[in-house]
Amino acid sequence: MLMKNQLSLLVVVSCIIHSIFWSSKAYTQNNFRVMFYNVENLFDTKHDSLKNDHDFLQGGFMNWTNWKYWEKQRNIGRVITAVGQMHSPALVGLCEVENDSVIFDLTKRSPIRTQGYEYIITNSPDLRGVDVALLYQPHQFKLIEKNEYELVRDDKNARPTRNLLHAVGEVISGDTLDVFVCHWPSRYSEQLISERGRIDAAQLLRNKADSLFLTRHNAHIIIMGDFNDLPNNKSILKTLNAQSLNNERNKKELYNMFLHRIKERDFGTLKYQGQWGVFDQFIVSGNLLMGNANIRIKNDKAHIFKADFLTEKDEKYGGIRPYRTYLGPRYIGGFSDHFPIYLDLIINPMSK
Repeated sequence: MLMKNQLSLLVVVSCIIHSIFWSSKAYTQNNFRVMFYNVENLFDTKHDSLKNDHDFLQGGFMNWTNWKYWEKQRNIGRVITAVGQMHSPALVGLCEVENDSVIFDLTKRSPIRTQGYEYIITNSPDLRGVDVALLYQPHQFKLIEKNEYELVRDDKNARPTRNLLHAVGEVISGDTLDVFVCHWPSRYSEQLISERGRIDAAQLLRNKADSLFLTRHNAHIIIMGDFNDLPNNKSILKTLNAQSLNNERNKKELYNMFLHRIKERDFGTLKYQGQWGVFDQFIVSGNLLMGNANIRIKNDKAHIFKADFLTEKDEKYGGIRPYRTYLGPRYIGGFSDHFPIYLDLIINPMSK
């Protein structure tokens, strides 16, 4: 009799849990936040014999130490928490991270370990060992598939660069969300000399997006990253064909969330010689900008997070600038030379 009562109780509890789970899908989700952050050289203190990470070793050019490393981890966690406000961001794209070890420490050993993040990371041929990563909360983004794509260049003398990270996941509505995290080839020497690498990266990304437009009935695509180019540069505007939000919306086109704002005063995610630039960007499929879509971007807006604690006074050029970790080889103990960016998704229950 006792076993029968226990079995009945188990069935009731199971039904309640099942009901709660499915009823949660009946409500619109307004707090699905996506952020991206170039964290400025998150290196550990251990030498990778296959990579040129000597600057960030103890006794190296940057005089990197275990204390500075863990202070950096705490700072990154503080930024993620601040961007999330009342809710942790569901997705966090990161670049300038050295390896799996530093992301494990961030998600499992730093103060944000309580926020329940899992992660995926690339294994790129970049000479310094720099990679890109995606943190995700499994209860908001159920990872289905992870891919990374290497940028193969015709120029055999070109520097190896970061791989393109592609995560495929299911959100609470049951829809599929395709997320790309990028860190395109850097600007070195003059812009035009290094531009070819970013154009090649844009073509690779465009090919992947076009494939999704062909195979998905409704392609929900979010591309985020440090593109090392501005929204109106050739690689993004022409090759990737990421259009302005002011243009007519088409489900099978890409749109840059910041292109229409680049002429605004002091608008940017980084500052170089007194000039603001927008290298960190969100590019999305048109379907996410349709008012009747199951998944859409809240208010059609993306944001640059410029909290006071992330800034310092720009003594040379005036105004403010990002409060970075290093200024040349001098440790100043800040956060990053880039500001994070974020956007919010509204996710509706799937129509039957």
